[in-house]
This record gives sequence, structure tokens and C-alpha cells, in this order.
Amino acid sequence: MILMALDHARDFFTISDQDVRSVSEPALFLTRWITHFCAPVFVFLAGVSAFLYGAKGRTKAELRHFLITRGFWLILVEFTIVRLGWTFSFDLSFFLVQVIFALGISMLCLALMIYLPKAVFVMTTLAMIFCHNLLDGTQADQFGQLAILWHFLHEPKLMEFSNGVRLFILYPAIPWIGIMAAGYLTGPLFLEERKKRVTTLVGIGVALTLGFVIVRYLGFYGDPNPWIRHDTWLSDALSFVNTEKYPPSFLYISMTLGPALIILALLDKAHGRLAVALATIGLVPFFYYIAHIFLIHGLAVLFAKSQGFDTQWLFDSFPPKKPEGYGVSLITLYGLWALIVVALYPLCKWYAHIKTTRKGWWWSYL
Repeated sequence: MILMALDHARDFFTISDQDVRSVSEPALFLTRWITHFCAPVFVFLAGVSAFLYGAKGRTKAELRHFLITRGFWLILVEFTIVRLGWTFSFDLSFFLVQVIFALGISMLCLALMIYLPKAVFVMTTLAMIFCHNLLDGTQADQFGQLAILWHFLHEPKLMEFSNGVRLFILYPAIPWIGIMAAGYLTGPLFLEERKKRVTTLVGIGVALTLGFVIVRYLGFYGDPNPWIRHDTWLSDALSFVNTEKYPPSFLYISMTLGPALIILALLDKAHGRLAVALATIGLVPFFYYIAHIFLIHGLAVLFAKSQGFDTQWLFDSFPPKKPEGYGVSLITLYGLWALIVVALYPLCKWYAHIKTTRKGWWWSYL
């Protein structure tokens, strides 16, 4: 969640013509690359949380109800509150399909998948994660009037309709559904004793990481963009990890979830003031997500005004079309990121206290 704020601050504050995937700019590339861990870990842990929610004496019907209502709620929020945060515009001609939508649709699908036989559940999950790149050669145009369904499932696109409405589908659903389902299947580990949990998480994490290295090196599958050798070892290394997020390729998922599971195991018994602060933010993910978008976007408006730029571009579609000459250095960006996180912490602490002391059922949706 903290890394996520870095990525979104970069969206609004970096110089307009910079290519975040260019291996010739290592600092900028790594600033973007490190934040690749955010979405898959977020979705995976949402699946873990869904299992733990159901494990607290609830029936499958109760879990299904929670997943369905939460899923529709997140989709509604994506197209209303979150959209407003990204665009600062009430013009309903532009909509985004991003990570909150991916979480919502994944919950709706998980609500059905929990009724599958265990073997079918596992095989379906593995297929969505490891095999979805086999679909890369299938284009939405092949489906005629049903093309939009394929865009929602697998092929990202900015769609423009005859009534002037634009829909930017950035998070196609198939791999994200698989990631959440994988988290749900991993959930029982978190009810095991610590030694078994840590050992298993490290084992899975190492297997995914080694699998990424081997398959990426061989270059026969797993990502639409093969890695390319360059003039320096650093450029070679950056090209090696330059995998596709939209939609997340098999190698992207392995590259992020593998190390993340190892880190999760190492942090199993984390304690101290820093751990408490991080856990405080982690208690209120929905609140943090909404708050950080509005804060970053609002700061960008103030910065643009202070630098004499017209701010109309900050009240329009996303990603913003930054004017020439706009932007800050990477060092300044990192300073802004730190200030944003520090500013959000007391708000998260306050809200976490409210959530833990209030008993209304609706708090679980906020």
C-alpha cells in the first residue's frame, strides 16, 4: 500500500515524456518496477482474507453473500468515487477499469468458485494464472459485437462508443481472478502453526521465483515481450524483469508473488514500532486507497497552479496529459511520496480506531 502511493505520485508528478519501461533510465524504471508488487499482492491477500472470513464459523452461503455484496460494492465504487479521485471530473463520459474493479469482479467469481470440487477449483486457478498467455493470439475483433467481453476478460483497450463515452479497460479479469483464487486456496496455511506456515510460504515463493528465472531466460512462454540483451549488464537485468502488467503475464505474476511470499514468511512475526505503524495502515486498505488518490491528485493541482500551469488537464481523463515542462525530479518525487505517506498515517490511525470500536455491519465494507 505504501509502494502504491509511490506509483500514483509518479503518475501525477513525473515529467510528461518519460518512458517508465525504458531500460536506459534505470532509476525511473526501478521506481515503476518496484510498485509492480502492489496489485498482485493486494489481490492475493484479498483471497486469503476471504478464506479467513469464511473460516470463522461461517457457512459457504454466508461467505458467498459477503463476496457478492462486497464485489458489487467495489465495482460501484470504481465507477463513482475512485473515478472521481482519478479525474476530478463529474463529466460522465470517461470511466476506468482498474484494480478496484478487478478486486470486485474477482470476488464475484470467487463466490461461485468456492462451490467447485477442490480439484476443479485448483486446476481452474492454475490455468488462469499459468495458461492465460496462450490466449494472447486471440483478438477481441474476432468476437464481433461481443468484443467488449473479451476486452474485459483478457485484452486491455481504451474503448470509444458512439455516444461519446470512453471506457479504459486497464485490468482485464482472467489473471486477477486466478490470483485471488490462489490466495483463497493458500488461506488454510494461515491457520497452521507458524513453522509449517513459514516453511510452506518460502517453498512456494522460491519455486515461483526460480520458475520465473528459468522460463524468462529460455524465453519460450509467459510474456508477450521477450527480454533483449543490451550493451550493459544492468540494461540486460532490467530487460529481464520488464514483464507485462496489462494483463499480468504468467511471468509478471511469478516475478511478483514469488518474492512477496518469501517476504511475507520473513515478516510473519514482525514486531516493533515500524511493524505496528505498517499494520495500522494495513487495517484500513479501502480508506487508504481512496484517501491517497484524492490527496495525490489534489497536491498535483496545487503544484501545477504554483508553477503557473493551466490545470484543466488535471480535471479530465486518466492518465493525465501533462503539459510540456511539467514535472519534478525523481529525488523530489521520493520526497513527495514520503510526505504523502506521513500525512496519511494519522488519518489511517484515526480511522482504524473507529473501525475497531464501531459495531455496525456496514463498517466491513469501508
